Amino acid sequence: MDSLGRYEQQVAWTVVGTDIGPLLLAATRDGLVNVVFHATDEVRDKALDRLTSRLGTEPVEAPESPLLAEAIRQVAAYFSGERRDFDLPLDWSLISGFNRQVLRELASGVSYGAVVGYGDLAGRVGQPGAAQAVGVAMGSNPLPVVVPCHRVVESDGGIGGFGGGLETKRKLLALEGVLPEPLF
Repeated sequence: MDSLGRYEQQVAWTVVGTDIGPLLLAATRDGLVNVVFHATDEVRDKALDRLTSRLGTEPVEAPESPLLAEAIRQVAAYFSGERRDFDLPLDWSLISGFNRQVLRELASGVSYGAVVGYGDLAGRVGQPGAAQAVGVAMGSNPLPVVVPCHRVVESDGGIGGFGGGLETKRKLLALEGVLPEPLF
C-alpha cells in the first residue's frame, strides 16, 4: 500500500523468445496489459518507459511472477501449435473508447485461422465506413498476438499494415493456416 492506504499498481514483465522474435509481456493484477514485438534492449526499454508513464509505476522484471506465468505458458503453446485461443485475463487500461470497442470485438469475434476486413470489423461495432479508424485501432493495440490484430486484412485481399512488420504478420497468418508457410 502507498502512504494513503491505496494498493499500488504492480506491473511485472519479462521477455520471451518466439518464432517471430522476442516478445515483451507485461501484466498487472488485472491481467496481461502489454505485448511488444521485437523486444530488443532498446525496444524493451522504450516500452517499459511508456508503461511507467501510463500506469504510474515502474514495471519490475519478474519472469517467475504469478501475474505472468499463465501468459508465458499460453504464448509458448500458441507458437508451438498446441493452442488456438488465448484464455487470459486482460487489463484494457492502456486503451479506451472506439479503439477498445474494436479490439474487444476482434478478440471475441475473430477466431484462429480466420480473417476479417477492416470495414467488416467497423460494421461489427456499429460504425460502417470507419475502416480507417479500425486501422488506427489495430495500430494502437497494446496486446498484439493475444488480441489478434494480425487477423485484420484489406477487403480486396491485401494483407494490410501491421505494427510488428509485414513479415511478422505473414508468419502469424501462416502459423494459423491462413497463408502458406514461406519457403525461405
